[in-house]
Amino acid sequence: MNADRDVLAALSNEKLMARRVAALPRGVGQGHAIFAQRAENAEIWDVEGRRWIDFCAGIAVVNTGHCHPKVVAAVSSQVESFTHTCFQVVAYEPYVELCERLNKLAPGSTPKKSFLVNTGAEAVENAVKIARVATGRTGVIAFGGGFHGRTMLGMALTGKVDPYKLGFGPFPGGIFHVPFPDALHGVSEEDSIRAINQLFKFSIEPNDIAAIIIEPVQGEGGYIPAPLGFLKKLRALCDTHGILLISDEVQTGMGRCGKFFATELFDVEPDIITLAKGLGGGFPVSAVVGKAEVMDAAAPGGLGSTYGGSPLAAAAAVAVLQVIEEENLCARADVLGERMRARFTAMAARHSSIAEVRGLGAMTAVEFCVNGDPGQPSAEIAGKLKAEAARLGLLLLTCGSYGNVLRVMIPLTISDEVLEEGLGIIEQSLAAIGA
Repeated sequence: MNADRDVLAALSNEKLMARRVAALPRGVGQGHAIFAQRAENAEIWDVEGRRWIDFCAGIAVVNTGHCHPKVVAAVSSQVESFTHTCFQVVAYEPYVELCERLNKLAPGSTPKKSFLVNTGAEAVENAVKIARVATGRTGVIAFGGGFHGRTMLGMALTGKVDPYKLGFGPFPGGIFHVPFPDALHGVSEEDSIRAINQLFKFSIEPNDIAAIIIEPVQGEGGYIPAPLGFLKKLRALCDTHGILLISDEVQTGMGRCGKFFATELFDVEPDIITLAKGLGGGFPVSAVVGKAEVMDAAAPGGLGSTYGGSPLAAAAAVAVLQVIEEENLCARADVLGERMRARFTAMAARHSSIAEVRGLGAMTAVEFCVNGDPGQPSAEIAGKLKAEAARLGLLLLTCGSYGNVLRVMIPLTISDEVLEEGLGIIEQSLAAIGA
């Protein structure tokens, strides 16, 4: 024990950063130059013993908070039995239970089937594979500003070049991008639908399109909710042309938007849904959930993953679903979101740099522009706010096509006291930077 304490005492964020720079490629980013020692709910303590309020949640992963006791207990119990068999070799019940639960929770009355993989990008890749084999078509329509992963197909689908695509091309073909509705920047629902119809006129016939993929709320793109009627318009367009609708809920799912699936808020039944992030409560697991007839299109052996739905991750995910239900975290997300947006709206009245406050459920964003002018997005203001908040002990992240959006990704289990403390730091930081 004394030796362990001596090792910890010798660690510092600065020393670890030096080791990191020497050992890792520069392409692996890091939002804050700190190293975690322990974490609980919405707080992290670094290797130097400093406490941080966490408004990042591992990029919207620990919806149930860091180290939720029920998630930890589920994993601890599973690890005592076995850690890996590969589900495709020797199966295990937690994998099946998780899929059963997801099938039951998924929106719409059509029978569902699910399977598990490891990451959001892997879920998206498999969703496209399934859409192509189910339709016999190859084309996919995605949206500008959308983010679907860092694999080659994920990058092809992603609608942002810097930093995700820089120097990595060429990318897989058959991918087409259209503008995502964004009223602040002058893009309407009608503009987006018109752009799709123009694709059909000038670039590809609709019966060559396998799927349209969309995030109900763009994540990396700026936490921009789709207009509530837009997914219905996409659903109607897909039905007209025999196209499948894929809802990428990697970031919006698992209660973050006030429902288990954000798609529920749009009263639409997608053909396929992708999940990851909050599903595992910090353990790597993702899922593809879809209409049973669509999901059964792939031949045996066409889907799978050596580590996908590992026993530990499946047990964690089952516990996460139980916690979300037992602690009413979907309703809690709505309460938290309303509270945050009210505070940010009050800040906007005092700070001209805030161009818009937006969000669904707890998924909340603040967009910064020079004098509130959408034509002058300011990554500089957002960056200064992030840095000043960190100086005061609050972890934040930015996003958006122009890097000018603060995205707030609190654990849904955060206490009222810690939430208010964090919001107070943001308020104090805005005043300090004179935004």
